Amino acid sequence: MGSRKKQMADAIKEAKKHVAFAKLNNCPTSPRKMRLVADLVRGEKVEKALNILKFNNKEASGRLEKLLLSAIANWQAKNEDADVETAELFVKEIRVDGGSMLKRLRPAPQGRAHRIRKRSNHVTLVVGANNNTQS
Repeated sequence: MGSRKKQMADAIKEAKKHVAFAKLNNCPTSPRKMRLVADLVRGEKVEKALNILKFNNKEASGRLEKLLLSAIANWQAKNEDADVETAELFVKEIRVDGGSMLKRLRPAPQGRAHRIRKRSNHVTLVVGANNNTQS
């Protein structure tokens, strides 16, 4: 490996050290409902986001709270020497994408049938640390 390539690889590795992510695949909630809760915590500090999710009464908030705790644990595994409280973690990115659909038939009048689409989603949550405190 050339010296420039190695320097670039080290720089990318150092940049990725301040970021951790967690994914939730095939969650049986419609993406529209999940995005309502995801929009509440986007860009917030981790402590505030956990409080928002804990006291929100939507079903999706429980799943996102568990996902956020997983992302924090992933960040802690990457940065064993750093402390979570002093790192000032925040929700850097949260993405809700549509997953696979289960198609079901519902009886309709006059011998017809209507299609019911049971939607699912994929959530990607990225937690980042403020670099001001790290340097």
